[in-house]
Amino acid sequence: MGEGQCSTERDEIRLTLPALEPCIAMTGTSTLQAVVSEKNTLNLAVEGMTCASCIGRVEKVLATVPGVSAAAVNLATETATVRYVEGATTPAELARAATALGYPARVKAGEDTAKADRKATRKAAEITRLGWLTLIAAALALPVFAIEMGSHLIPGIHMWIERTIGLQTSRLIQFALTTAVLSGPGLRFYTKGVPLLFKGAPDMNSLVALGTSAAYGFSLVSTFAPGLLPEGTANVYFEAAAVIVVLILLGHWLEARAKGRTGEAIRKLVGLQAKTARVERGGAVVEVPIEEIAVGDVIQVRPGEKIAVDGTVLTGRSYVDESMTTGEPVPVEKTEGADVVGATVNGSGALTYRATKVGADTMLAQIIAMVEQAQGAKLPIQGMVDLITAWFVPEVMAAAALTVLVWLAFGQDPAFEPALAE
Repeated sequence: MGEGQCSTERDEIRLTLPALEPCIAMTGTSTLQAVVSEKNTLNLAVEGMTCASCIGRVEKVLATVPGVSAAAVNLATETATVRYVEGATTPAELARAATALGYPARVKAGEDTAKADRKATRKAAEITRLGWLTLIAAALALPVFAIEMGSHLIPGIHMWIERTIGLQTSRLIQFALTTAVLSGPGLRFYTKGVPLLFKGAPDMNSLVALGTSAAYGFSLVSTFAPGLLPEGTANVYFEAAAVIVVLILLGHWLEARAKGRTGEAIRKLVGLQAKTARVERGGAVVEVPIEEIAVGDVIQVRPGEKIAVDGTVLTGRSYVDESMTTGEPVPVEKTEGADVVGATVNGSGALTYRATKVGADTMLAQIIAMVEQAQGAKLPIQGMVDLITAWFVPEVMAAAALTVLVWLAFGQDPAFEPALAE
């Protein structure tokens, strides 16, 4: 047997984890003394992703964790699906890897109705906030756009501005309004993009921060210190910085609305659950939250109540509405020995049943998991798009830098202003 190879009499064992290779030779035995577990699938909730570049970075850092065989990130649902070998890594380590990159992650677990409602409330508040930021930025940017670009559409506007308020005053107005846009609604792009730029992992926020800073900085010099620039190049681009922020904010608002809709089906499914159940404990019947129900607990269901968890009927006779799972509108008779499913609705009779599946093992929890998996799945073409767009930001920055160098090297003097404008 050569170095880096191993053999075993147990053909059913397959080593899929590169970290376990080469195998450790065990003296005096012909059986591989290593336990390799089946690959597990983990769902992580990841925050802070805004573009395909974010997707690529999160997928890359998760894929580099020892034991991970595949990682797929979905921007719309803000989730990451990771396949890993149990024992080689842990869910906590995977979450820490994404968090250390700048994208806070946590293990995505089942949510009760209260948690789902709180999450939906936070999402709605974020959508509202983005909407107001977009509206404020647009209101501030519109005069800047009209003053600077109006003369390109209607030549007489330029002369009218020069005769009334003057060109310098118009530039001061543009400066004030654009400063308000960048330091207010647009500040989020700088707080997120600049740190990633220094880390060498720029995203779309970094691109927006760079572009608006270049336009704003050059305009600032043109307005307050035009003598520092070559003659005839002291132009302002305040409108470019302001309009870029408005358009990107608008895109983020539309994206947030789309994300909010993707979770609506999950919230509706979670809302089907019963919140409490009447459980027999210590010779008495107590009402407990469904999270505290354990396998083997005996549960009483009164007429009209929801079945809390999956189980088997012990006593009683009733008709249960199972349309939630079967789609059939006709209630199903339940007597001793029949199976009942959580979230279905009891009819006019009373039942006592023993819990057989709780938590993530219930049928409703599995339905929710399948819906989440379907929402997080990617079409093959989407993987190709993500791969291309992951390089978009660095390619754009490289092209911009190359353009400046070419203008400075081969352009006619003065070349700096057209180089920056291009």
